[in-house]
Amino acid sequence: MNERANSTDFLKIFLQNIPMMDVRAPVEFNKGAFPNSQNIPLLNDEQRTIIGTRYKEQGQDQAIALGNELATAEIRQQHIQDWQAFTEQHPNGYLYCFRGGLRSRVSQQWLKDSGTHYPFIEGGYKAMRTFLIDELKASIQSIPLVLISGKTASGKTHFLHTLSRYVDLEGLANHRGSSFGAMVSPQPSQIDFENALSIDLLKQRHQHSLPVFMEDEGRLIGQIAITPELRNAMTQQYPIAILNTPMEERVAIGVKDYITDLMPHYQEQYTEQAHAIFSEKILFNLGRIQKRLGGELHKTLHTQLSDALTTFKNGDDSGFYAPIETLLRQYYDPMYDYQLKKREGRILMRGTKKELQEWAEQYRP
Repeated sequence: MNERANSTDFLKIFLQNIPMMDVRAPVEFNKGAFPNSQNIPLLNDEQRTIIGTRYKEQGQDQAIALGNELATAEIRQQHIQDWQAFTEQHPNGYLYCFRGGLRSRVSQQWLKDSGTHYPFIEGGYKAMRTFLIDELKASIQSIPLVLISGKTASGKTHFLHTLSRYVDLEGLANHRGSSFGAMVSPQPSQIDFENALSIDLLKQRHQHSLPVFMEDEGRLIGQIAITPELRNAMTQQYPIAILNTPMEERVAIGVKDYITDLMPHYQEQYTEQAHAIFSEKILFNLGRIQKRLGGELHKTLHTQLSDALTTFKNGDDSGFYAPIETLLRQYYDPMYDYQLKKREGRILMRGTKKELQEWAEQYRP
């Protein structure tokens, strides 16, 4: 059987979701990686620091010698065992390090000495990251993107998922938007978000030339920042379709998205302390917008939400309807109306969920 060659075909790797074994240290992986990668490091964080210092002070040969000293027979055997498990599970995959250099070659050689040939990605993480940055910029300019806009709790994300072509920014950012949209699980790193977004758009670009729909977002989704290039295109370039949802339905969506659907995640994570932690989070989020609400309105909402959280402990969510409607009418809607006035000339369509869905599937620029 012919051995597979090392690869620089980044496009194929990302379009086909080819599995990748990341042999960088955990600190590097946590800072930024790729959706289809798994971290099985050659060096742990401490070893990486020690060997890196030796490399800078005494050169590559001495750094390699130190690495060999640190790699005891037991450690080496464990690495090989973990790597071989990955190669057996993903025979079409690749390994990579930061630049596709020393760590990739060492990992590949150790595997080969144990009877397993596994190719690596030339250029490593750095080259793939550069590729995705460039492709993200190209996608932003070349894909016919349309923004789905609408007032807070209009159900824009739910609507997106009814379409055949969309990119879910909130899904990629693991956040439901607004001041109350934080999930229990943490958001990805900024780099992970950008990598995943670039890959999503890359797939859309190479699958068709039809319009792609994306939710209209602000500068931040939780702690994740929309890239400057995308933000500029969203505020100045992309056309807009507006989802009109009645207030009663928006309130129900708000209660579902930000209260009843979130609580089970808190219960799974925090068990007996779930209600207390959830309550603290809701009131903390309200406090974050206190200055914009004003003292009296904040006080009223704080009382209403506190009472609602108390009854919610017994499964009754009815107390949330009044404060959520107040937040929508008096806080979120005025901000939305103000921002929309600046972009009136780019609005293509306004409609209900059904009307907008029919229009979106037929729309061609």
